[in-house]
Amino acid sequence: MAQLFTRLLLATEHTPFDTGAEAMAIALAQRCQLPLATVLPLVSNPEYEAIAPQLAAQAEQEAAAKIAQLREQARAAGVSIDLRLRRGAEPYQEIVEEATAQGSDVIIIRRRGKRSFLANLLVGEMVTKVVAHAPCHVLIVPREASMWQKRVLVAAEATAQGRQIVATAIAVAAQCGLPLHLVSVVPDEALRLPAAAFVIEMLKLAQAQNVEARGEARIGKPYREILAARAECQADLIVMGSRGEARLARALIGGVAQKVMGLADQPVLVLNFLMFQGISP
Repeated sequence: MAQLFTRLLLATEHTPFDTGAEAMAIALAQRCQLPLATVLPLVSNPEYEAIAPQLAAQAEQEAAAKIAQLREQARAAGVSIDLRLRRGAEPYQEIVEEATAQGSDVIIIRRRGKRSFLANLLVGEMVTKVVAHAPCHVLIVPREASMWQKRVLVAAEATAQGRQIVATAIAVAAQCGLPLHLVSVVPDEALRLPAAAFVIEMLKLAQAQNVEARGEARIGKPYREILAARAECQADLIVMGSRGEARLARALIGGVAQKVMGLADQPVLVLNFLMFQGISP
């Protein structure tokens, strides 16, 4: 089976909040025997540099120290790292543009950053914008998360997009040699039967690819049922998409994906539907 991810991009500011994402990216690069592209966004603009040159110079020095530390972390793990410092007014734009330039198929990024008036958000503002505008899949990693090794949980509905989400999750599970648990959540009993039929169809697909799989149709609020299913099956990776559009900007705010990303203690792989070309359910 072809490797699912071949072009990894770690997006980090090398703060304590980024430690989980950094460790995950290095572990993925080790496991897949891939080089690790890394982007470190630095907030900067000509006006700031002209008005406060000393502060700008200090920020450059701090960034250089972070780059040296990241290079050493990768070297110690035996991972080849290609690290880029990108300056701009909006860090998320620099990350998205680097992913586009690199042709990345997954961005690995933290869940939240430093505390501020946005501290009560489930997911940091910058991260939400990255997920909304990324040209590829995004792996959101909580600070204390570790590499998955138990089970992959995939959440999907009985739609064409849902089938593509499950197909991608099957590929992840197969590549990692892990079992798969599929959950399809519907709002009421009247929709349970088609959801159950979808689950059976997708389990046959997994079994045809030699992936051990179980599944269930659940009734209730999607994010609550997804998190409950994850706890019951002890999955340590969640795979899901957004609701509806390939671009997540509107769907994520207050949506199911946003809540799962923010409340799960496990990494969440949020899929970009534009990346589904060539993955057939």
